Amino acid sequence: MNAFAQQRRSQRILLSIPVIVSGQRANGSPFVERAHTLVVSAHGALIQLRERVLVNQILKIKNIATNEEVACTVVDTTHAAKEVPEIGIGFSKSSPNFWRVAFPPEDWNPRGPEARRASSHADPQSPKSALVK
Repeated sequence: MNAFAQQRRSQRILLSIPVIVSGQRANGSPFVERAHTLVVSAHGALIQLRERVLVNQILKIKNIATNEEVACTVVDTTHAAKEVPEIGIGFSKSSPNFWRVAFPPEDWNPRGPEARRASSHADPQSPKSALVK
């Protein structure tokens, strides 16, 4: 299990949200890159980022839809040979409203009775309707 997985403090949601990531390279020059999330939580996200960043590096991430920006720290990097690197980021402080989604409670279990009740009332054409409000 990687460091990002070990540091999870809240439920995660698979969600692609366009963002702008900015920071400074090792040589001090600034960078700005359009990216998108793969996974979001109240405490951070997993994003794909072409810019090379280091664990513990401070970045700013801007939610393009809301124009809101928060500071974050790189907590994990995964570099695959021909793919865009996946970067785990943690917000400087919990920001559950940054993504504008409703997160399941911390004790939520997809196999629990609440999930079964919600899915039995969900629109059969939309399997995600039980989770997103």
